[in-house]
Amino acid sequence: MEIWYTEGLEISKGRKVSYRVTKTLDSIQTPFQKIDVFETESFGRMFTLDDVTMVTERDEHSYHEMIAHIPMMSHPNPENVLVIGGGDGGTVREVLKHPSVKEVVLCEIDKGVVDACYKYFPEIAEAMKDKKVIHHYDDGAKFARENKGRFDVILVDSSDPVGPAEVLFKEPFYRDMAGALRETGVIATQAESYWYHGDVIKSLFEFIPKIFPQYGYYYTTIPTYPSGIIGFTFLSNKINPYEVVPDPSRVPKNLKYYSPEIHKAAFVLPEFAKQYIKRS
Repeated sequence: MEIWYTEGLEISKGRKVSYRVTKTLDSIQTPFQKIDVFETESFGRMFTLDDVTMVTERDEHSYHEMIAHIPMMSHPNPENVLVIGGGDGGTVREVLKHPSVKEVVLCEIDKGVVDACYKYFPEIAEAMKDKKVIHHYDDGAKFARENKGRFDVILVDSSDPVGPAEVLFKEPFYRDMAGALRETGVIATQAESYWYHGDVIKSLFEFIPKIFPQYGYYYTTIPTYPSGIIGFTFLSNKINPYEVVPDPSRVPKNLKYYSPEIHKAAFVLPEFAKQYIKRS
């Protein structure tokens, strides 16, 4: 009998996508959420949280490279980096490809995610064992609030704005991040799809201009996320994302998605999506 996994996030809105499962590897209930790991026919190994796809072997690079390298390449010398969420290790892996980095703080609320990814996605998760990486299993908003002026780059590799991640899409959290940032720092946060989640993006950019003088929205393509794209906010006090010219000599070797050309193009939005981004 065939077994299919169906993405649960968009079903209530009349949308779903399914993947043929060749093997179920694990199902774990943590204090925060349900973790499932599958082998799929078309995307390799897959990791889900509460029936929402987080990582697949085939396309994870397009998300992790873009959440990390756009802000890292925009900062002149990123040394201290905070990753909120990101317990699969992919964002940490990409950050560590920049030789200027001295410290990566991983703040993940659910240690069960890290443990599962060490077991089933070692090629992604092993980066979290690097000596530069400091682990904190705590609420990301609380951690940002308690670490004033500490970070050059903050990356919010969160799930969707439901459950434990809901607070990460609210104005108080963005103000806490602003406080944790150094003067020339850069922030990137997972910010949903402009095809499906215009209401979420619009709500973010209602308050973002009140906090950050420089800001933008960029995106990457990824077939296993709703609508096939996922977007990110870019936030800074000093660095205008639309004026950044990436230095080719700083680009890490052997990337699969990011390039200086993709960096610039990722900020070019279709006309309807521009309407979600409030400009002051």
